[in-house]
Amino acid sequence: MYPVPSYPVKKGSIIDSHAHYNDHRFDDCREELLSKMYDLGVSKIINCGCDFESIEEVLDLSDKYDFCFSAVGWHPENVNEDEFDFARLDRIIKENKKIVAVGETGLDYNWRQDNKDRQKAAFHTQLDIAAANNLPVIIHDRDAHADTLEILKQHTPKGVVHCFSGSVEMAREVVKMGMYVGIGGVLTFKNGRVLKEVAADIPLERILLETDAPYLSPEPFRGKLNHSALIIYVAEKLAEIKGVSVAEVISVTAKNTEELFGI
Repeated sequence: MYPVPSYPVKKGSIIDSHAHYNDHRFDDCREELLSKMYDLGVSKIINCGCDFESIEEVLDLSDKYDFCFSAVGWHPENVNEDEFDFARLDRIIKENKKIVAVGETGLDYNWRQDNKDRQKAAFHTQLDIAAANNLPVIIHDRDAHADTLEILKQHTPKGVVHCFSGSVEMAREVVKMGMYVGIGGVLTFKNGRVLKEVAADIPLERILLETDAPYLSPEPFRGKLNHSALIIYVAEKLAEIKGVSVAEVISVTAKNTEELFGI
């Protein structure tokens, strides 16, 4: 089962800028959990597809639930699975009005370092597709900070670096380009020192809250099934770091998400 927040949350106030409710971990509770989202404080969710199978699944969720929106892309971990059909991705984007971003796309050198050129090529192409369709991008960057930043500077897209794990200096560069930094449960971890420094340094107006559900549950639920209502614990930690109220954090980050994705 899923944990339920004990922290009081205003109904329909939270926006989750990055989730994966198509994930099999939700198979036993997906419908029940999503049906309770508004009462648990959540108004909107963006689900991210990472290959054509998951793209179809997140589009189905957007069709079924008014408050769900979709981002579609090819995750860097999947670039070697087959030849990616970028024309097909472009057609899907043009045919679905609830697609609000391209992604998640980017670079991941944690799992694979032998296909960097292929990852970069797929990243460049998806940034071009996003620009052609006037959509923001959701960026995956794991152990690839220098290359990610270099490519972003070449394209200067609208978008967010999701689950941000770079330095304060990188965050400043991202913000300077007009992009956003995605912050989730890692902010509450004891070993999340660098992310806390990032959160303290950049303006609240450049931060999006996210879960990456079902992964990265915040304390005190670390290791359990993550879901959008648990963002309240991330907001609480961010409010503590910024010296503002939890309500202000939720309000400003929700506005940021609405403005970036047009939802």
